[in-house]
Amino acid sequence: MESGFTSKDTYLNHFNPRDYLEKLYSFGSTHSAENEILKLLLKNLFNIFCMAGVKGDLLIDIGSGPTIYQFLSACESFKTIIATDYADQNLQELEKWLKKEPGAFDWSPVVAYVCELEGNRTKVQEKEEKLRRAVKQLLKCDVSQSRPLGAAALPPADCLLSTLCLDAACPDMAAFRAALSNLGGLLKPGGHLVLVDALRSNYYMLGEQRFSSLFLDEETVQAAVREAGYTIKQFKVTSQRYSSIKTNCEGLFFLVGQKLSRAA
Repeated sequence: MESGFTSKDTYLNHFNPRDYLEKLYSFGSTHSAENEILKLLLKNLFNIFCMAGVKGDLLIDIGSGPTIYQFLSACESFKTIIATDYADQNLQELEKWLKKEPGAFDWSPVVAYVCELEGNRTKVQEKEEKLRRAVKQLLKCDVSQSRPLGAAALPPADCLLSTLCLDAACPDMAAFRAALSNLGGLLKPGGHLVLVDALRSNYYMLGEQRFSSLFLDEETVQAAVREAGYTIKQFKVTSQRYSSIKTNCEGLFFLVGQKLSRAA
Protein backbone atom coordinates (compact mmCIF):
# COMPACT_ATOMS: atom_id res chain seq x y z
CA MET A 1 0.00 0.00 0.00
CA GLU A 2 1.20 3.41 -0.85
CA SER A 3 1.29 4.95 2.63
CA GLY A 4 0.68 2.18 5.14
CA PHE A 5 -2.54 1.17 6.82
CA THR A 6 -5.15 3.89 7.32
CA SER A 7 -4.61 5.60 10.68
CA LYS A 8 -7.21 6.41 13.30
CA ASP A 9 -6.65 10.12 12.66
CA THR A 10 -7.47 9.63 8.98
CA TYR A 11 -10.91 8.32 9.98
CA LEU A 12 -11.41 11.24 12.35
CA ASN A 13 -10.40 13.80 9.75
CA HIS A 14 -11.45 12.32 6.41
CA PHE A 15 -14.26 9.80 6.82
CA ASN A 16 -17.49 11.39 5.61
CA PRO A 17 -20.46 9.52 7.12
CA ARG A 18 -23.03 11.14 4.85
CA ASP A 19 -21.11 10.18 1.72
CA TYR A 20 -20.81 6.64 3.05
CA LEU A 21 -24.53 6.40 3.80
CA GLU A 22 -25.64 7.81 0.46
CA LYS A 23 -23.36 5.53 -1.54
CA LEU A 24 -24.13 2.27 0.28
CA TYR A 25 -27.46 2.62 2.08
CA SER A 26 -29.77 4.66 -0.18
CA PHE A 27 -32.08 1.69 -0.46
CA GLY A 28 -34.21 2.10 -3.56
CA SER A 29 -36.45 0.08 -5.86
CA THR A 30 -33.87 -0.13 -8.64
CA HIS A 31 -31.57 -3.13 -8.86
CA SER A 32 -28.00 -2.43 -7.73
CA ALA A 33 -25.16 -4.32 -6.12
CA GLU A 34 -25.45 -2.11 -3.04
CA ASN A 35 -29.16 -2.92 -2.65
CA GLU A 36 -28.47 -6.63 -3.00
CA ILE A 37 -25.67 -6.53 -0.41
CA LEU A 38 -27.87 -4.60 2.00
CA LYS A 39 -30.63 -7.19 1.53
CA LEU A 40 -28.12 -9.95 2.31
CA LEU A 41 -27.03 -8.11 5.44
CA LEU A 42 -30.61 -7.61 6.59
CA LYS A 43 -31.70 -11.18 5.83
CA ASN A 44 -28.74 -12.72 7.61
CA LEU A 45 -29.12 -10.47 10.66
CA PHE A 46 -32.85 -11.27 10.74
CA ASN A 47 -32.02 -14.98 10.70
CA ILE A 48 -29.41 -14.61 13.44
CA PHE A 49 -31.49 -12.49 15.81
CA CYS A 50 -35.06 -13.52 15.06
CA MET A 51 -34.75 -17.15 13.93
CA ALA A 52 -31.55 -18.61 15.42
CA GLY A 53 -32.20 -17.62 19.02
CA VAL A 54 -29.41 -15.10 19.60
CA LYS A 55 -31.08 -12.96 22.26
CA GLY A 56 -30.68 -11.50 25.72
CA ASP A 57 -30.74 -8.27 27.70
CA LEU A 58 -27.71 -6.31 26.46
CA LEU A 59 -26.13 -6.09 23.00
CA ILE A 60 -23.02 -3.97 22.41
CA ASP A 61 -22.31 -3.04 18.82
CA ILE A 62 -18.62 -2.50 18.09
CA GLY A 63 -17.84 0.03 15.36
CA SER A 64 -21.41 1.03 14.56
CA GLY A 65 -20.32 3.65 12.05
CA PRO A 66 -23.19 5.98 11.08
CA THR A 67 -25.61 3.08 10.45
CA ILE A 68 -28.65 1.60 12.20
CA TYR A 69 -29.53 -1.27 9.81
CA GLN A 70 -27.66 -3.78 12.03
CA PHE A 71 -30.01 -3.01 14.95
CA LEU A 72 -33.33 -3.47 13.18
CA SER A 73 -33.68 -7.18 13.94
CA ALA A 74 -31.51 -7.07 17.06
CA CYS A 75 -33.97 -4.73 18.79
CA GLU A 76 -36.54 -7.55 18.68
CA SER A 77 -34.23 -9.83 20.67
CA PHE A 78 -32.40 -7.45 23.05
CA LYS A 79 -33.80 -4.97 25.56
CA THR A 80 -30.79 -2.65 25.49
CA ILE A 81 -28.41 -1.77 22.65
CA ILE A 82 -25.18 0.20 23.09
CA ALA A 83 -23.78 1.71 19.88
CA THR A 84 -20.07 2.53 19.68
CA ASP A 85 -17.56 3.97 17.25
CA TYR A 86 -14.12 5.55 17.13
CA ALA A 87 -15.07 8.45 14.84
CA ASP A 88 -16.98 11.24 16.55
CA GLN A 89 -18.75 12.22 13.33
CA ASN A 90 -20.28 8.76 13.06
CA LEU A 91 -21.69 8.98 16.58
CA GLN A 92 -23.05 12.44 15.74
CA GLU A 93 -24.76 11.06 12.63
CA LEU A 94 -26.34 8.29 14.70
CA GLU A 95 -27.50 10.79 17.29
CA LYS A 96 -29.23 12.84 14.57
CA TRP A 97 -31.38 9.88 13.61
CA LEU A 98 -32.05 8.80 17.18
CA LYS A 99 -33.23 12.32 18.07
CA LYS A 100 -35.14 12.78 14.78
CA GLU A 101 -33.18 15.93 14.02
CA PRO A 102 -33.58 17.80 10.70
CA GLY A 103 -31.28 16.39 8.03
CA ALA A 104 -31.02 12.93 9.58
CA PHE A 105 -30.53 10.13 7.06
CA ASP A 106 -33.79 8.52 5.92
CA TRP A 107 -33.66 4.87 6.92
CA SER A 108 -37.39 4.25 6.35
CA PRO A 109 -36.99 2.17 3.12
CA VAL A 110 -34.55 -0.12 4.95
CA VAL A 111 -36.84 -0.31 7.97
CA ALA A 112 -39.76 -1.18 5.69
CA TYR A 113 -37.78 -4.06 4.16
CA VAL A 114 -37.04 -5.50 7.60
CA CYS A 115 -40.68 -5.09 8.59
CA GLU A 116 -41.56 -7.22 5.55
CA LEU A 117 -39.07 -9.87 6.64
CA GLU A 118 -40.73 -9.89 10.04
CA GLY A 119 -44.26 -9.95 8.60
CA ASN A 120 -45.25 -6.41 9.66
CA ARG A 121 -45.31 -4.43 6.44
CA THR A 122 -47.16 -1.37 7.75
CA LYS A 123 -45.34 -0.76 11.04
CA VAL A 124 -42.32 1.26 9.93
CA GLN A 125 -42.80 4.10 12.41
CA GLU A 126 -43.44 1.68 15.28
CA LYS A 127 -40.25 -0.19 14.39
CA GLU A 128 -38.21 3.00 14.29
CA GLU A 129 -39.52 4.08 17.69
CA LYS A 130 -38.83 0.66 19.18
CA LEU A 131 -35.23 0.88 17.99
CA ARG A 132 -34.83 4.43 19.31
CA ARG A 133 -36.01 3.25 22.73
CA ALA A 134 -33.61 0.29 22.67
CA VAL A 135 -30.44 2.28 21.89
CA LYS A 136 -29.55 3.62 25.34
CA GLN A 137 -26.00 4.94 24.81
CA LEU A 138 -23.53 6.05 22.15
CA LEU A 139 -19.96 5.44 23.29
CA LYS A 140 -16.46 6.02 21.98
CA CYS A 141 -14.72 2.73 21.15
CA ASP A 142 -11.15 1.76 20.33
CA VAL A 143 -10.67 -1.98 19.75
CA SER A 144 -6.89 -1.65 20.03
CA GLN A 145 -7.19 -0.84 23.74
CA SER A 146 -7.43 -3.43 26.50
CA ARG A 147 -10.56 -1.58 27.64
CA PRO A 148 -12.20 -0.80 24.28
CA LEU A 149 -14.93 1.36 25.84
CA GLY A 150 -12.61 3.19 28.19
CA ALA A 151 -14.02 3.94 31.63
CA ALA A 152 -17.64 3.16 30.68
CA ALA A 153 -19.17 0.93 33.35
CA LEU A 154 -21.34 -1.71 31.69
CA PRO A 155 -22.49 -5.15 32.76
CA PRO A 156 -21.13 -8.05 30.69
CA ALA A 157 -23.04 -8.20 27.41
CA ASP A 158 -25.15 -11.08 26.17
CA CYS A 159 -24.00 -10.34 22.62
CA LEU A 160 -21.22 -8.46 20.86
CA LEU A 161 -22.07 -7.43 17.30
CA SER A 162 -19.58 -5.99 14.83
CA THR A 163 -20.38 -5.35 11.17
CA LEU A 164 -17.83 -4.07 8.64
CA CYS A 165 -15.51 -2.74 11.33
CA LEU A 166 -12.60 -4.95 12.34
CA ASP A 167 -11.10 -5.17 8.85
CA ALA A 168 -10.80 -1.37 8.88
CA ALA A 169 -9.58 -1.11 12.48
CA CYS A 170 -6.90 -3.81 12.49
CA PRO A 171 -3.71 -3.34 10.42
CA ASP A 172 -2.62 -6.99 10.67
CA MET A 173 -3.72 -10.36 12.02
CA ALA A 174 -1.90 -9.81 15.31
CA ALA A 175 -4.02 -6.68 15.83
CA PHE A 176 -7.16 -8.61 14.78
CA ARG A 177 -6.46 -11.31 17.35
CA ALA A 178 -5.70 -8.67 20.00
CA ALA A 179 -8.98 -6.88 19.21
CA LEU A 180 -10.95 -10.10 19.65
CA SER A 181 -9.21 -10.62 23.01
CA ASN A 182 -9.89 -7.04 24.11
CA LEU A 183 -13.55 -7.27 23.14
CA GLY A 184 -13.96 -10.60 24.90
CA GLY A 185 -13.77 -8.81 28.23
CA LEU A 186 -17.09 -7.10 27.42
CA LEU A 187 -18.97 -10.38 26.91
CA LYS A 188 -20.33 -12.78 29.51
CA PRO A 189 -19.41 -16.50 29.34
CA GLY A 190 -21.90 -18.21 27.07
CA GLY A 191 -22.62 -14.91 25.29
CA HIS A 192 -22.64 -14.60 21.51
CA LEU A 193 -20.23 -12.91 19.13
CA VAL A 194 -21.70 -11.89 15.77
CA LEU A 195 -19.12 -10.77 13.21
CA VAL A 196 -19.83 -9.55 9.70
CA ASP A 197 -16.91 -8.35 7.60
CA ALA A 198 -15.28 -8.10 4.19
CA LEU A 199 -13.49 -11.07 2.64
CA ARG A 200 -10.13 -10.81 0.89
CA SER A 201 -10.17 -7.02 0.72
CA ASN A 202 -7.23 -4.61 0.91
CA TYR A 203 -8.97 -1.25 0.50
CA TYR A 204 -12.11 0.70 -0.30
CA MET A 205 -12.59 4.21 -1.64
CA LEU A 206 -15.03 6.94 -0.61
CA GLY A 207 -14.71 9.51 -3.35
CA GLU A 208 -11.01 10.23 -3.63
CA GLN A 209 -10.19 9.03 -0.11
CA ARG A 210 -8.67 5.57 0.21
CA PHE A 211 -9.21 3.50 3.36
CA SER A 212 -7.30 0.32 4.14
CA SER A 213 -8.86 -3.06 4.78
CA LEU A 214 -7.22 -6.05 6.46
CA PHE A 215 -7.11 -9.08 4.15
CA LEU A 216 -9.29 -11.70 5.84
CA ASP A 217 -10.07 -15.18 4.60
CA GLU A 218 -12.32 -17.88 5.99
CA GLU A 219 -9.60 -19.99 7.61
CA THR A 220 -7.70 -17.20 9.39
CA VAL A 221 -10.89 -15.61 10.75
CA GLN A 222 -12.20 -18.87 12.17
CA ALA A 223 -8.83 -19.76 13.67
CA ALA A 224 -8.57 -16.34 15.36
CA VAL A 225 -12.10 -16.56 16.76
CA ARG A 226 -11.47 -20.03 18.19
CA GLU A 227 -8.15 -18.89 19.64
CA ALA A 228 -10.00 -16.02 21.36
CA GLY A 229 -12.15 -18.52 23.25
CA TYR A 230 -15.25 -19.08 21.14
CA THR A 231 -16.97 -22.03 19.55
CA ILE A 232 -18.24 -21.22 16.06
CA LYS A 233 -21.96 -21.85 15.65
CA GLN A 234 -22.37 -20.46 12.15
CA PHE A 235 -20.11 -19.33 9.33
CA LYS A 236 -21.60 -18.19 6.02
CA VAL A 237 -19.99 -16.54 3.01
CA THR A 238 -21.54 -14.42 0.25
CA SER A 239 -19.80 -13.46 -2.98
CA GLN A 240 -21.81 -10.33 -3.86
CA ARG A 241 -19.56 -7.37 -4.68
CA TYR A 242 -20.03 -3.60 -4.40
CA SER A 243 -20.27 -1.48 -7.54
CA SER A 244 -20.58 2.18 -6.47
CA ILE A 245 -17.33 2.25 -4.50
CA LYS A 246 -13.91 1.10 -5.59
CA THR A 247 -12.79 -1.93 -3.59
CA ASN A 248 -11.27 -5.34 -4.17
CA CYS A 249 -13.58 -6.93 -1.60
CA GLU A 250 -14.63 -10.41 -2.82
CA GLY A 251 -17.66 -10.81 -0.55
CA LEU A 252 -18.75 -10.90 3.08
CA PHE A 253 -18.74 -13.44 5.88
CA PHE A 254 -21.27 -13.90 8.67
CA LEU A 255 -19.96 -15.57 11.83
CA VAL A 256 -21.82 -16.47 15.02
CA GLY A 257 -19.62 -17.61 17.90
CA GLN A 258 -20.34 -18.42 21.52
CA LYS A 259 -17.92 -17.57 24.31
CA LEU A 260 -16.68 -20.61 26.19
CA SER A 261 -17.33 -20.64 29.92
CA ARG A 262 -13.63 -20.95 30.67
CA ALA A 263 -12.72 -17.91 28.53
CA ALA A 264 -11.64 -14.81 30.39
